[in-house]
Amino acid sequence: MKEPWEIGTVYVTFTSDDEAKKIAKIVITEQLAACANIVKGMDSLYLWKDVLEESTEVVCLFKTTRGKSELLMQRIKELHSYEIPCIVLLPIVSGNSDYLDWVRNSL
Repeated sequence: MKEPWEIGTVYVTFTSDDEAKKIAKIVITEQLAACANIVKGMDSLYLWKDVLEESTEVVCLFKTTRGKSELLMQRIKELHSYEIPCIVLLPIVSGNSDYLDWVRNSL
């Protein structure tokens, strides 16, 4: 069955702006992502090894194609500093067709 989407956003959290930028530059250069949007200053609360943690993280949204999404997520995992990084794929089911064409053609 064909998936109803071709373009997706890979949502990733990072410990710092520097790490997000470094990894974004690598995966864009490797043509695994068309672009990355970095959002600084997200407060995160989570249980880690039975301890309630609170930290400030950076969110990065990578735009990619379905065909490159698994490679992108694997590459980010290889480069990421976290033991278990948050890396999730959010399918884009609709949007500005000119933008979606740009993403597709960039890869």
